[in-house]
Amino acid sequence: MNTGVKITAFAAALAATFGTAYGVGKGVGPVDEPAKAEHGEHAAAPDAADGHAGHAGHEEAPAGAGAELPGGLQVSQGGYTLALETPAPPVGRSTLRFAIEDSAGKKVTAFTTEHGKELHFIVASRDLTVFRHLHPEKAADGTWTVEADLPAAGGYKAFADFKPAAKGAGALTLGADLGVPGAYAPRPLPAAAPTATVDGYQVRLGGTLDPGKAGELRLTVSKDGRPVTDLEPYLGAYGHLVALRQGDLAYLHVHPDEGGPGPDVSFTATAPSAGTYRLFLDFRHEGEVRTAAFTVRAGAPEAAPAPAATPSETPEHGAGGHSHG
Repeated sequence: MNTGVKITAFAAALAATFGTAYGVGKGVGPVDEPAKAEHGEHAAAPDAADGHAGHAGHEEAPAGAGAELPGGLQVSQGGYTLALETPAPPVGRSTLRFAIEDSAGKKVTAFTTEHGKELHFIVASRDLTVFRHLHPEKAADGTWTVEADLPAAGGYKAFADFKPAAKGAGALTLGADLGVPGAYAPRPLPAAAPTATVDGYQVRLGGTLDPGKAGELRLTVSKDGRPVTDLEPYLGAYGHLVALRQGDLAYLHVHPDEGGPGPDVSFTATAPSAGTYRLFLDFRHEGEVRTAAFTVRAGAPEAAPAPAATPSETPEHGAGGHSHG
């Protein structure tokens, strides 16, 4: 089993407001068929030699007064702004354009490469049923462009995860709203369950997500009932995890420790507060990147143990459908 690395919330500490813990095994759910991201939206994985050592500059600060907000809650921070040039894209596939501006309003052109990319771009729907991990291209003037498929009208949020190359600049995650025009009907989060299914793969989530206390999240990948032991590197690691908090979409972003290529991929995670979270695991196998998603509740009261069930009464945890369309 891989050892975990500490979860990092871009822009600062996560351990500011915490409550009691709740086991992930009691609060995880499969994806509710979010529209499948085109596989072209996933960048080719770098060689395993790229490696990683967690997000430098994104470590937790001690809990207490003065701790900064989790990542993604601010459009401007540290003298930098996420400036969307296409804040109202149409339904379906379109080109998104944006820039990172400095305090003088000038587009930033120099960034530090982290996990194989100068900038990572995430788009998620406000109801957390659509998730896109995109890798845009930068023009010489600092304008970024990327193709994205936004399958339904409604509110979305874009996250830019980057580190300017300017001396003394730290890593940041900035967030800005996107609005896709049209009739909007939000969908509820999928029910809690410990297993998600995507493209014939089963991913089981075990461990705990605890407010204010580090706990291990362990994701185990299998296919056709057999463990997958030859996961391929994606962004310098064998798994890539993003967590978004329901309501404000506070952004948590982690990478696993170095280790073997499956079937287990482990993370050490600390929730910034009690609440409901949506976890999105990207993993690469047989040349394609797939995403498994889970609903997790952190900080709910611990339920009393249930009486032992007879075989006929034991609940079955079916793997909900999850495909990339």
